[in-house]
Amino acid sequence: MTESLRRDGEYEHAQENPYGNPYQGAQQHASSPVNPEWPPPPAQPPAPPHAGFAADGQPGQPVRPQGKHRTRRGPVALLAAVAIAAAAIGGGTAYGIQELTGGDTVAASTSTNVVPSSQKGTVSGVAKAVSPSIVEISATSNAGSSTGSGVIITGDGEIITNNHVVSGASSVKVRTSDGKQYTAEVVGTDSKKDLALIKLENASGLKAASLGDSDAVGVGDQVVAIGSPEGLTGTVTSGIVSALDRDVTVSTDEGQQQQQRGQGGGQWPFEFGGQEFNGDTGSSTTTYKAIQTDASLNPGNSGGALIDMNGNIIGINSAMYSATEASASAGSVGLGFAIPVNTVKADLPDLRAGASN
Repeated sequence: MTESLRRDGEYEHAQENPYGNPYQGAQQHASSPVNPEWPPPPAQPPAPPHAGFAADGQPGQPVRPQGKHRTRRGPVALLAAVAIAAAAIGGGTAYGIQELTGGDTVAASTSTNVVPSSQKGTVSGVAKAVSPSIVEISATSNAGSSTGSGVIITGDGEIITNNHVVSGASSVKVRTSDGKQYTAEVVGTDSKKDLALIKLENASGLKAASLGDSDAVGVGDQVVAIGSPEGLTGTVTSGIVSALDRDVTVSTDEGQQQQQRGQGGGQWPFEFGGQEFNGDTGSSTTTYKAIQTDASLNPGNSGGALIDMNGNIIGINSAMYSATEASASAGSVGLGFAIPVNTVKADLPDLRAGASN
């Protein structure tokens, strides 16, 4: 958070009982010490907190508080205490604390609000905040070339994408949203989760995306997709999460992936519900749980971002449904799938260690 909720000791004695010790809890600045047990009376004692009534109905003496001193906490102190207690629960409450305290951002959290408050909840706000973290990837191999997308996760150029975007590539080029071109190397791959990590050469100062919490995603949540369909860098589409935990089956055979690239097929082949879509997946496959969305995904969106309305990445777009092979070239029909970002975060240590499977 950009600002502290309260300083030590603040609000503890801000509203002491009028008959209490006015020097208690405060730093003494007088030239002579003051005995806290015998403070001088106030020049004009404040009105009593409550005037009682005698049994006969006549006004009685002011009701004095019992005990030594009672600290009265106002609404502000209560609000701060509630926010602090919520913060101790976990990252899922961070956005709520940000709203209570009026800050624009919350430091490193699964609920970071990347979008400025003035544009919160808008597609344009999400696009403006997150587009600098999305790149276009061009991969070349002996079998041909392909175009996909990727998500910057560190300022020095670590990028998450799909394994099928870079599998078997002899050359990987990356273009950022500002038009700069980089050469990249493949650091690690995981064909079973269709994920890959690449690293840009001589890159610094890039804007890293905020990785959210896909376990907190619900059906009906509004989402935004950003990628480079058909090489159209920075294309933004929007929709909702239409289902969760869809079993999507993809090929793990590198030869099959290269064959698809050589045929110029930007539509990644996958299986769902016992049927194959967008090509032959081959005999070696793997299945993962995917987020289903109706945000338009087209060839080239693979490896790009599925984003919540706070600007957090909740998934890596990986597959699109086409009813028939003939209609595949027509583009999205409103059924796309993304790898949950929590799967990505769990796989990152292995990818960074150079996994190749």
